[in-house]
Amino acid sequence: MSVIINISRRDFLKTGALIGGGLILGVFPRYEEAPGEEAATFAPNAFIRIGTDGIVTVVVNKSEMGQGVYTSLPMVVADELEADWSTIRIEPAPVDPAYNHTVWGIQGTGGSTSTWSTWDQLRKAGAAARVMLIQAAAEIWGVDPLSCKAENGFVIHPETKKQLPYGKLTEKAARMCVPQDVPLKKPEKYKIIGKPVKRLDTPDKVMGKAVFGIDVKVPDMLTAVVERCPVFGGKLKSFSDKKAKAVAGVRSVVQIPTGVAVVADNFWSAKLGRDVLETVWDEGPLSGFDTKKQRSDYAALAKRPGTAARKEGDAEDALSKAKKRISAEYEVPYLAHATMEPLNAVIDFREDGCDIWTGTQFQTVDRNSAAEVLGLKPEQVRLHTTLLGGGFGRRANPHSDFVTEAAHVAKAVKKPVKVMWTREDDIRGGYYRPMWYDRIAACLDGNGKPIAWRHTVVGQSIIAGTAFEKMLVQEGVDETSVEGAKDIPYDIPNILVDLHSPKYPITVQWWRSVGHSHTAFVVETFIDELAQAAGKDPYEFRRSLLSKDPRRKALLELVAQKAGWGSVLPAGHGRGIAVHKSFGSYVAQVAEVSISREGEVRVHKVVCAVDCGRIVNPDTIEAQMESGIAFGLSAALFSEITFNKGRVAQSNFHDYQLMRINHMPVVEVHIMPSEEKSGGIGEPGVPPVAPAVANAVFAVTGKRMRRLPIRAEDLKRAEAV
Repeated sequence: MSVIINISRRDFLKTGALIGGGLILGVFPRYEEAPGEEAATFAPNAFIRIGTDGIVTVVVNKSEMGQGVYTSLPMVVADELEADWSTIRIEPAPVDPAYNHTVWGIQGTGGSTSTWSTWDQLRKAGAAARVMLIQAAAEIWGVDPLSCKAENGFVIHPETKKQLPYGKLTEKAARMCVPQDVPLKKPEKYKIIGKPVKRLDTPDKVMGKAVFGIDVKVPDMLTAVVERCPVFGGKLKSFSDKKAKAVAGVRSVVQIPTGVAVVADNFWSAKLGRDVLETVWDEGPLSGFDTKKQRSDYAALAKRPGTAARKEGDAEDALSKAKKRISAEYEVPYLAHATMEPLNAVIDFREDGCDIWTGTQFQTVDRNSAAEVLGLKPEQVRLHTTLLGGGFGRRANPHSDFVTEAAHVAKAVKKPVKVMWTREDDIRGGYYRPMWYDRIAACLDGNGKPIAWRHTVVGQSIIAGTAFEKMLVQEGVDETSVEGAKDIPYDIPNILVDLHSPKYPITVQWWRSVGHSHTAFVVETFIDELAQAAGKDPYEFRRSLLSKDPRRKALLELVAQKAGWGSVLPAGHGRGIAVHKSFGSYVAQVAEVSISREGEVRVHKVVCAVDCGRIVNPDTIEAQMESGIAFGLSAALFSEITFNKGRVAQSNFHDYQLMRINHMPVVEVHIMPSEEKSGGIGEPGVPPVAPAVANAVFAVTGKRMRRLPIRAEDLKRAEAV
């Protein structure tokens, strides 16, 4: 845990803290000094920089990929600092241990953790700066600091009505000791936290000034694209670069571990050169890989006992004796992250160091991986985090695939180079959300109450083989594979959840909402089936089983009330409901749908209620719920990755379809007031929408949807329950 510690003026100067007549203040981790080393109690970094012009720069150690951290985190600092919001500026943090995630121990962004993981850290930083500024003003005026107050970028002495702006106090404040155990504001004193605030990064994006990785240009920069094996696990046998080198602008063609890079003056020349590059591949054992065969293998595995993730009571015995038993099988496909900005990285490699510009979620991992490839020490590599044109987990690659690949190219060409992925490269490039197959059964007592629940999950582990394996794979169970299934909240006395984790060379990775992206669909649609078997309303049935989870129950009640659950709908319309907890936040959704004559599901409205604990910016919460719903609807209705003869069948947005604007429903978001610890917000909006839609489809058609995406053919073939 980071703490604020006392530091002298000498130590401020020693760590480069006094810059340009301004005050720079950081929250730093303690560390042990080496024998004989002069005591140094600050790491060389800072979260706050206040200039003599009064501008407050907040250095943000989380990546901005559309989720709003470049606004919400500065809001936390500004409120405790009593800053004038109009003076706030933002700056991405360099890679340094002091900017590490407070739980993970590396610098990174993901898991919907940005707000809660920095909450105490940033509040203490802002409060300490405020106290130092007050003390500086008090010394200038010769008064007791307790008689002064900070407000809206000024220190004020109410008795004499004297006031000084922060910019006039920075030089003196920089000579103060950083106070320890500073008082933090009570929630009722917040002026910025909890209020809707417009995003700081929006103006530059609207005006085209914002810099994403794909925008970066440096002097003498070349551009490269890479030809990779079309089959996972394949290897290059040989290649001919004669035709590629004949393309105007192509400078070189080099072999790297992942394939062959065509390097040119610009992207288009590199792309044309790659188009005529002649390669011969050893496609390996996956050359005949087929999604249908994989599905068959998964279905067979699902019939066998797996490794137990949760076992309470005796579900098998209860099911064997049940008079009323319900069962179902579910499947969801591989999914690409499909970010709007394809992967890219710019690397300027020199003998004495290296600069990298990229949109990354894993700064420490990417920097260290690049350093290893380039034969440098990590501290010789400066990684500059740009804005990310979407991440969804893809830019938090545990193997730093797109950065290490660029490092290999830079090492070969010995000039600054931007390595670009095309949309086709990205969609066919792997690290997908895994394909999943679930088999589930339950039984009811004479009153329609569930008495047993057995759920078998089949799918690849995203954690095995990564640095997170020791932490997240326990006794053979990848916790991310069963999250949302292992921890179902419903009051059922006999529960068995088990897991199969088959190994395939298809590379997989976390995808927005991770395991919850499939378990919520299975659990919340099957609960609907149980409600129907019990002859009960789906909302009331859930509500009756949530006596041990009052927050979830209250949220379920809120969404039902806001959606007008039970009220009359237009002819041909139906409602479905779902509630799910992920990343410390609860989200409940009600979807209203109809079905066209062609069998297309039309989602007209989604009412969403969210309890994410204490809130920083309600505008961000609403936007992220809308975003998550759009993202989840893409997977529910359109998107899938399939394999044929070892090759990915999809290539771009024409056949890997996402939500279009004409498909987007009206979304209504309601935020539950709460003083609980903040949960995540970037991902929890995704899991409930697919089951809410599938349950609404049943309300319209009487047919259960047990695979995603929902297809017109399934609506035609499915039997009414």
